[in-house]
Amino acid sequence: MMGVWKQIAEYLYIKKVDPNRPKSLFTKYMHGINRISLLLFILCLIILAIKLLK
Repeated sequence: MMGVWKQIAEYLYIKKVDPNRPKSLFTKYMHGINRISLLLFILCLIILAIKLLK
């Protein structure tokens, strides 16, 4: 479970990425898409919270 939170922290630039982790182009693309989807999810949660509070 802690690995999931570490990955989310890396996507949100809260935690530095491990420099010893193997790098490949496909993994880089996958992490980029995951970062975009996570940011959109957080944005949607904020919009829903604002609509519920109105």
